[in-house]
Amino acid sequence: MAPNPAYLEQVKILSDRIVAAQKPIRVLDAIKWNEDIKLDFIASQCRKLPEVDAAYYRQHLPLNFDALEKKREFNEIERDLTRKLGQLNALSVIMRRICREYRNVVRMLESRGTPDFALISQQLYGSAGDVFHAGDPTLADLGSMMEETLTNLMQLDFLKDEPRTIPAEQAVEMLNKRINAAFPGAGLRVMVSDGIASDAAAGTDYIKLRGDALFNQRDLCVLEVHEGWVHLGTTLNGQAQPYCTFLGKGPPSATITQEGLATLMEILAMRSTPTRLQKLINRVRGVTLAEEGADFVEVFDFFRDKGEDLDEAWALTSRVFRGSTPAGMPFTKDLTYIKGFVLIYNFIRLAVSKGKPQRLPLLFVGKTMIDDMKVIADLVEEGVIVPPKYLPPQFTDLMGLTAWFSFSRFMTSLNFGQLEADYSNIL
Repeated sequence: MAPNPAYLEQVKILSDRIVAAQKPIRVLDAIKWNEDIKLDFIASQCRKLPEVDAAYYRQHLPLNFDALEKKREFNEIERDLTRKLGQLNALSVIMRRICREYRNVVRMLESRGTPDFALISQQLYGSAGDVFHAGDPTLADLGSMMEETLTNLMQLDFLKDEPRTIPAEQAVEMLNKRINAAFPGAGLRVMVSDGIASDAAAGTDYIKLRGDALFNQRDLCVLEVHEGWVHLGTTLNGQAQPYCTFLGKGPPSATITQEGLATLMEILAMRSTPTRLQKLINRVRGVTLAEEGADFVEVFDFFRDKGEDLDEAWALTSRVFRGSTPAGMPFTKDLTYIKGFVLIYNFIRLAVSKGKPQRLPLLFVGKTMIDDMKVIADLVEEGVIVPPKYLPPQFTDLMGLTAWFSFSRFMTSLNFGQLEADYSNIL
């Protein structure tokens, strides 16, 4: 039975209110450090902790919204969701959770430069000590396990990345062609920006490349998949929703799914490299060290000892401590790449083994949380959510994906230690 039009109208009104309320909240803009902090650190021969505290954030990065009023706004939306849609309604449950998440994001930003910042970050994005199931390795353990394999691979000359010689302006031109081919007529663009900490970042309808960054061809392939196919693709699909417009925006729980899906897509599309994976693992290692008590200089030294140059070691370390203090606990968002990868990989593996591969494209329906996929599938069947228009090739034709993952459950059940012994005279 088709949903009641009055109900759908209420869903859209409440969903639009969430979208409008979250608009001024820009987490990364609110916690990035000025270039002067880097220059002062280098001037100290990289020995002095950067001078960043709560006062620094208030003075240099004031919030562009009233935190108290913003928390009240989300609280009012949450109450109205219960009043208008009900306590147990599936969409009401999802949207109320999103309201609570955004309130916690505001609380986290209010706490910049204090211990509470990192504690709330752990609630939103997780901790390196988290496990997926009792007795499983922690995220920190997974990072260490992967690091051992990657260290062996990184020593092989033929697996090392080609030099980065493509300047940002040329990379913009090349990546624009790729994005326009993947999303014809969508109005997406790639541009140069000097206001981002990483080499690249995706927005609502654009990808920014840092002006002083250099790229190689494989970097552009990764950016096409990670920022384009996943981040921009899910944004477009979310914005196309007639009622559940909140799917066009990503709270922290959706960030975990987004970054995990983007990381998995790099691998499925054969675009990733050992160097790329090592960078993601380094981020986990940095967060782990900070959670264990290491300060900025100690984490920086760790990355330098790993062979990173000064600029890359600074970039990695500042990602760990942004929003916090150089002697405090970390901002844990960088755990989402590996955490999300494991969650998405297992979801796909189980969907195939249970004979439900038709649900896999729904990962791209918008900015979703993995826990909501069954509800989203039901809502697609009811016509409340529309299926995604933009999909990577691997999810447009599911033949190859389902064939590959059909073997996954069996292969992962094999004893790897025994395999090493059995193959010792072959490899």
